[in-house]
Amino acid sequence: MSCSGDQCLVHDTLKNHNKTDQARCLPQALRQPIQRHSSMAIRVALHHKTSYHYDRLVNLSPHEVRLRPAPHARTPILSYSLSVQPDQHFINWQQDPYGNYIGRFVFPEKSDQLEFVVDLIADMTVINPFDFFVEKYAQNFPFSYPAQLSAELSAYLKTEPPGPMLTQWVAAARRDILNKERVNDFLVAINQRLQGDIAYLLRMEPGVQTPEDTLAKRSGSCRDSGWLLVQILREMGLAARFVSGYLIQLRPDQ
Repeated sequence: MSCSGDQCLVHDTLKNHNKTDQARCLPQALRQPIQRHSSMAIRVALHHKTSYHYDRLVNLSPHEVRLRPAPHARTPILSYSLSVQPDQHFINWQQDPYGNYIGRFVFPEKSDQLEFVVDLIADMTVINPFDFFVEKYAQNFPFSYPAQLSAELSAYLKTEPPGPMLTQWVAAARRDILNKERVNDFLVAINQRLQGDIAYLLRMEPGVQTPEDTLAKRSGSCRDSGWLLVQILREMGLAARFVSGYLIQLRPDQ
């Protein structure tokens, strides 16, 4: 999602005869600057609405909704609410094996609409992405994870069968980049290489391109290049996972 002026728009907004999926930021007047550790931060109000409308009463199957910030998110969430239509429903909050919140909704009565509305306020505190600690064994790349940690990260190390273009890309990257021994330098280099090879574009179609499709087209949306990077890092023995969220970009004077 990107901001232009006082409104935020979701790149993959979908609209058709029976479904509307939208998200927006509230106007600038509702963004309250706050003081924190001698730096100014911005509070952003996010409104996300997904709605379905039917031409008759229908039975609604149970729905699993993943529209609540994960507890391990670094951006502070000052308030959160989720409202659902129809009013007659049951909800159970769960957490998946990765710690993400899942709202499971059951609808006992037929309805001609289904709607989920999220409102939250996020504290856009500046976060230094390089503020992390690297274990001594992982300071140089390549490295091996300790046995116990490797078992715990197994889901993030699992690779899909690579196609010829992914195999070729990874082989070339190994040849050209592995001379950068420091793991931080390696990660920067692999990101720079991918950015140079894959052009960013807005893609409204649902789903995620395969790594082969993205490499063949040399373009993709953020989710396409993100999934490609996950597969590249896993092929190189680094645990990586796919995450989603909102990218809120404010003008410099905001």
